[in-house]
Amino acid sequence: MTTDGLAGRVALVTGAASGLGRAVATTLAAAGATVALGDVDTVGAKRTAEEVAAAGGTAEVVELDVTDDEARRRVVADLFDRHGDAFDLLVNVAGIDRPGYVTDIDLADYRQVHAVNCEGPVFLTSEFLKVVQHRPAGTLADVVHVTSLSAVTSGSGAIAYNSSKAAFRSATRCIQRELREKATVDADGAETPFPARVHSIVPAAMDTPMMERWGIPGHRMMPPTDVAAMVLTMVTMPPTSFVPEVFVVPRNEPDFPR
Repeated sequence: MTTDGLAGRVALVTGAASGLGRAVATTLAAAGATVALGDVDTVGAKRTAEEVAAAGGTAEVVELDVTDDEARRRVVADLFDRHGDAFDLLVNVAGIDRPGYVTDIDLADYRQVHAVNCEGPVFLTSEFLKVVQHRPAGTLADVVHVTSLSAVTSGSGAIAYNSSKAAFRSATRCIQRELREKATVDADGAETPFPARVHSIVPAAMDTPMMERWGIPGHRMMPPTDVAAMVLTMVTMPPTSFVPEVFVVPRNEPDFPR
């Protein structure tokens, strides 16, 4: 089923070749958005584009390595050049995992995980916000950061992933505070918020290709479409509010911090 809740809006979704990225992309497209499918895996991204097209949506494949500064700048600039203020959605989903204990984790793997899971999305968001800060008054852009329940729990054998997601969660809070402080106040005391809001979603384990190596039972994982539905809720909220952080977990999740 398709709706028009995002009609006229253009979204960049990273990690769109599979898993949660694919679920988010197809969900936003079904809601009417034109979706740019950002990924290094262009073959997988093309499959996502085919799913979107088969359902009557619109998507385009965008080759994007989120760890590449030049690529981040190029993709953001190109989307704004071609779509203007209609490009007003960014969903940072891309993530990788490299298992390893502190006694044997490879330094290059550790750095790569942090580059993809934290540094890349932070600086992609930076490029996006540099442009949308000049949007016309009364308009609003949305950014969604996908962290992980692993950012607030302590796993074993996943020090790179857990620490990268914790860093990204903290960076997201810093960005949210900075945007709040960038609100302007006129002579009458009326406040004009920064023309973008940054939401944060903290999902537990999902049934995606990245989770296959961990052997988590299927009943302990959510379908990625559950999390994608929350992303859609965030970016279609009234402009007077935003979601600073929301946890999405299976009803039987034992590690949810209570």
